[in-house]
Amino acid sequence: MKGYHKDSKPLFLWLLKLILAVCVVTLPTGCSTVRMGNEDTAGSHRHENRIGEAGRSAGGMMPEDGAIPRGGAVPEEGLSLDGRLSSDGIMPSHRVGQSGGTDMPSRPIVLGFSQLGSESDWRNANSQSVKEAAKEAGITLIFDNAEQSQRKQFEAIRSFIQQKVDVIAIAPVVQSGWEGILSEIQEAGIPVIIVDRTVDTADASQYVTLIGSDFYEEGQKAGKYVLDKMAASTGPIGIVELKGTEGSTPSIDRGRGFHDTITGTDKFVFLGSEYADFTHEQGKDKMRSLLYRLGGDIDVLFSHNDDMALGAIEAMEEYGLQPGKDIVIVSVDGTRKALEQLIKGKINCVVECNPLLGPNLMQAVNEIMEGRTLPKRIVTPESVFTEVTAEREISSRKY
Repeated sequence: MKGYHKDSKPLFLWLLKLILAVCVVTLPTGCSTVRMGNEDTAGSHRHENRIGEAGRSAGGMMPEDGAIPRGGAVPEEGLSLDGRLSSDGIMPSHRVGQSGGTDMPSRPIVLGFSQLGSESDWRNANSQSVKEAAKEAGITLIFDNAEQSQRKQFEAIRSFIQQKVDVIAIAPVVQSGWEGILSEIQEAGIPVIIVDRTVDTADASQYVTLIGSDFYEEGQKAGKYVLDKMAASTGPIGIVELKGTEGSTPSIDRGRGFHDTITGTDKFVFLGSEYADFTHEQGKDKMRSLLYRLGGDIDVLFSHNDDMALGAIEAMEEYGLQPGKDIVIVSVDGTRKALEQLIKGKINCVVECNPLLGPNLMQAVNEIMEGRTLPKRIVTPESVFTEVTAEREISSRKY
């Protein structure tokens, strides 16, 4: 045949043997690599299903397009979590709660927390609890103080979405107006935890769980104390109320629980109420106004938190009254300052509202990332303090 050299056949056979030898040596390694890759992929899909089922069963954040919450997401092949192709075309490692079968290093969980403000000692203790618990749990915390502004909370939440955090926690300043921003979070596939106060939403799937107190029950406890304390009085017994932020869950539910407990007893008369924004200054100012308007007709003050009660004590003393004797004072929170006044007899009863929700929040975050189902409501255990129990409690009080 033209162009065929008689020595070409031995050379061709020698090259063929060499190629076959190389394939025999490298084939086991190549097969092993493929097998590991399949196992990793299966692990990722197993995690995807676990997160998805948990999100649905817990009322979680599963968008219609099937997106998985951040941190539990399985990006498209060769893409990072923000949609960019990595330099080597390999999907970068990311935390999925459990490893999902991969030995690649994981990143910390990132939690965005929108705190409503710093209006009281209770709120400051709550913020500190969240920060300390995040550090102890190894969770990266992006903390934002909204300074009593719902608009600032919306801005912070949109920033969390842009940063692609794994979980968003919200302590809402007011109860209404949240459905729109919760829809934005849901579309981003990020699970939401509501902390301390509730939100009004027709779609319960917009958040996974609510962690906090039963404010209605706190109001009931305050009402029951007043019923017992004034049982021997014939009446009429005049009651005034210092309420918190207008439209906030504690203000709504504590007031409702208190009124529902007292209502129906003819000797009790509600003389007036004022919103004092849960602050010491407003509590003093609004109580002063009530005293000048109603004076000696006031027998009982129900204050929706300790800071307002402490301000009211100052107003009563300036007016020439003895708080705790001339006017019975019932408050809610259980801060150290309030317990001190309780021991002195200037406050008669304090219904506890536990601010130390940080450990509960971090546990919930971890369980969401591990794909576990959470109850829709997590209520913290709380007590009622009188002068005797306050003396036992105050030495160990952290806030």
